[in-house]
Amino acid sequence: LCQFLCLCSRDIPSVDILVWSELPTGAGLGSSAAYAVCLAAALLMACGAISCPLQEGESTARWTEEELTLINSWAFQGERVIHGNPSGVDNAVGTWGGALRYQAGKITPLKRVPTLRILLTNTKVPRSTKVLVAAVKEKILKFPAIMNPVLDSINAISQECQSVLEEMPANPSPEYYPVLEEFFDINQHLLTVLGVSHPSLDRLCQVTASHGLHSKLTGAGGGGCAITLLPPDTSVLAVEAAKQDLCACGFECWETKIGAPGVTLHSLSSLKAQVLHVLSQS
Repeated sequence: LCQFLCLCSRDIPSVDILVWSELPTGAGLGSSAAYAVCLAAALLMACGAISCPLQEGESTARWTEEELTLINSWAFQGERVIHGNPSGVDNAVGTWGGALRYQAGKITPLKRVPTLRILLTNTKVPRSTKVLVAAVKEKILKFPAIMNPVLDSINAISQECQSVLEEMPANPSPEYYPVLEEFFDINQHLLTVLGVSHPSLDRLCQVTASHGLHSKLTGAGGGGCAITLLPPDTSVLAVEAAKQDLCACGFECWETKIGAPGVTLHSLSSLKAQVLHVLSQS
């Protein structure tokens, strides 16, 4: 923040910043990146480094590609302050939205991907990304002939999944969803082999499977969160029953979507009543 204020050549207005979020912190959901992206966009707009894209009568608007690149670069600096050596994936997704492929430090946006409905479940089991990564590295060094093919299989799933996702918008056939569900199952089993699952995640997968749904861990694993795919034909009763059973395990659930737009400027009239209430109390 200090670097940003020093680099800005214009007078900085006096501002109060109120942060409101539905994302739990420390759960591997990129809450810090969401914060960094929103803060970067707000401050850059406040000092005139980027435009105010919202036109009269519009409820939401997004910035130009060049402006989004600037927002992302500053958000990445914020992530570096928070995490030290982040990959840049979380702030990139927060900035551009949609879906991205990350491999060997290179981030590539996926074109024309569908918006997928998911159930996001927080096991509330704390985990250390650093410890989990170290354990995986140790296992790879100990059993390279076994573990390297596992990593190759995970990479193959990513490539196959990318192909399916990019085909879906042009041909929105329900036949794609069983394929994605199989990818979820296989990926979860491979991640278990790597040692990054957890009894809470295993239990979560068992509960959703009992309702005909397919889940996998997300983030570093070892607890944290999992995502459950909700195909378009999933009944409301099945989702509600799964949520009830997951909550009975002490977990917390949200229905949400992946593949949605990134950082967006909203008019006051488009905000949820709950957000407006928080703003009015500040």
